[in-house]
Amino acid sequence: MSSGATTSAMPAGKRRPWYLTLWIQVLIAMVAGVLLGHFFPQAGTSMQPLGDAFIKMIRMLIAPIIFCTVILGIAKMNDMTRVGRVALKTLIYFEVLTTVALIIGLVMVNLWQPGAGMNISASSLDTGSVKGYIAQTQTQGVVPFLLNIIPGTVVGALTDGNILQVLFLSVIFGATLVALGDYGEPLVNILEIVSRMLFGAVAIVMWAAPLGAFGAIAFTVGKYGAGTLWSLGKLLICFYVTCLVFIFLILAPICRVCGFSLLKLMRYIREEILICFATTSSESVLPRMLTKLEACGCKASVVGLVIPTGYSFNLDGTCLYLAAVTVFLAQATNTPLDLYQQLGLLAVLLLTSKGAAGVAGAAFVVLAATLSTVGTIPVSSVALILGVHRLLSEGLTPTNLIGNAVATIVIAKWEGELDREQLRRALETKPD
Repeated sequence: MSSGATTSAMPAGKRRPWYLTLWIQVLIAMVAGVLLGHFFPQAGTSMQPLGDAFIKMIRMLIAPIIFCTVILGIAKMNDMTRVGRVALKTLIYFEVLTTVALIIGLVMVNLWQPGAGMNISASSLDTGSVKGYIAQTQTQGVVPFLLNIIPGTVVGALTDGNILQVLFLSVIFGATLVALGDYGEPLVNILEIVSRMLFGAVAIVMWAAPLGAFGAIAFTVGKYGAGTLWSLGKLLICFYVTCLVFIFLILAPICRVCGFSLLKLMRYIREEILICFATTSSESVLPRMLTKLEACGCKASVVGLVIPTGYSFNLDGTCLYLAAVTVFLAQATNTPLDLYQQLGLLAVLLLTSKGAAGVAGAAFVVLAATLSTVGTIPVSSVALILGVHRLLSEGLTPTNLIGNAVATIVIAKWEGELDREQLRRALETKPD
């Protein structure tokens, strides 16, 4: 994979006008969306297709991009022992960080007590709007989750866009290419060309990012408005503060130990963070994250393994969401949870949080599955947060994104596959 094929840099010595910078355009679009949604709610709500169309355009490219990227990453390593070592380090890192995220989520919601005093009766909730989500919990569980990793057909995995299935296929094909040696070199060259083509397509689609951000934000503000913010404001504030605590008290020290600044990294991926926040979809920037992390000094072989795997197993923001919202619902419905029950909840969340990959409405479905597994908190109580789920997603998706960016650089450093000088130059470069 070559980052040169995916960038739209200006000629050397020239700086693009500020108004042509993507993050500026996205920011302006978000402000316009907020204003439209606030003052003309009906018009704002009607903008939803713009956001949905942008996300669909990106998602149609994600499966083939991951397929090519992972295969090329493994083929370029040319050593399955090394691939296994990187994969093992990556999964250990992911498990530790997601466990820490769950613990922080539980601690913060217990200290903040956002649901205390709400005295909601489960029988008084209208569960009609969440029946579809509750029904999906029947398919959740360790065995169904593991079996779902294996696709029905090769083509089916690519057409369905299930990241775990695509990852599974890619690893098998990548390992096969390594075994073929020089005989498989022509196919590697073809995959390089296809990869360049796909990332070129991403560059074209990203021109629509401001429009997608405008539509998504206008819809959110127009549909939910200030009333929803007020009624569940304590939960929203608690969750956003929890995300900030995790980012700056956990991820920032990790970055410092590894020799780079989290704030500079966040500035470097500022466009992706804004798009994530607006669209509530970290998938919408997955292709750009692959190229940006390679451009800042991480070897393509490491990036190709860590980022797609992280989108399935390193969902720090989702873990914060699940821990905080589960206990919030217990507080709101006056369901007692002692220390031992919360430790049991932590164990359940360690399993169910991994099921968030490849599920439509992932975090909300997994939340319902968690309540169903725990058994003490009414599953119907998820109806209480349906109205603010999208607003909560605007916090969890950027947290997931930042966590995966940090993870990629950390793993690359551990493997000796990080060009520190290139990283320094990339993070020190001033915004256009």
